[in-house]
Amino acid sequence: MSETLSPIDTAKFVAAKQAVGFVEDGMKLGLGTGSTAAWMVRCLAERIREEGLNIVGVPTSTRTAELARSLGIKVISLDEAKWLDMTIDGADEFDDELNLIKGGGGALLQEKIVATASDQMVVISDASKSVETLGAFPLPVEVIPFGWQTSKALLEEALNSMDVLGQSATLRMNGEAPYVTDEGNHILDLHLQRIGNARQLALVLNQVPGLVENGLFIDICDKVVIGHGDGRVEVRDIITGENTEGMVEFADTDNIFADL
Repeated sequence: MSETLSPIDTAKFVAAKQAVGFVEDGMKLGLGTGSTAAWMVRCLAERIREEGLNIVGVPTSTRTAELARSLGIKVISLDEAKWLDMTIDGADEFDDELNLIKGGGGALLQEKIVATASDQMVVISDASKSVETLGAFPLPVEVIPFGWQTSKALLEEALNSMDVLGQSATLRMNGEAPYVTDEGNHILDLHLQRIGNARQLALVLNQVPGLVENGLFIDICDKVVIGHGDGRVEVRDIITGENTEGMVEFADTDNIFADL
């Protein structure tokens, strides 16, 4: 399989495979959303199939739920699980303190609820998502459809007093229509360029009427697994302060990865 993957897909695959290695029998897992998380779900299904692990997953979107079920992973709701041992998810950006921007896949609300209901959050990523300062990736915020233009105006006004370079917000579209989240809401993408104080910004954004949640994940991620195109993986642990590096072995696999 390694010969058919692009460097970026190789990086995502090895990060996912390394992270799934942290999973233990009997765990209740939060299953993230996005292209990197899709690799993780498939790697998890492979471990379940080959090792007979007794694992249940709580998906963060309908598409992750559909993928997990199609691969034989038992899926339950967060209300059924109540609390999770671990969540594995991707990120759009992360800094040295493992603060994140998430929501590029449109599932930030469920992702944040699931991640905060977990003993630990492990982020899987390629090296391009590592940044010195958050903000180059547009920051998603989820807003209810009612009065969204008012919410947008209030958001842009609030940004005037924040330590950011850009202050514009755009409604995310799905073709000719506004993008709709699993909860029936819309997403505004904030084009900030640089976020000087992510913690302060997260608090201010959530005071805007109509805003449901923002894509800043502060003090939630415990560990990030960074994949590289040559098969190397780095693991940064914010709890222990340890940084480790290794290689993930490639092997030809069944059609579990055939459509990626």
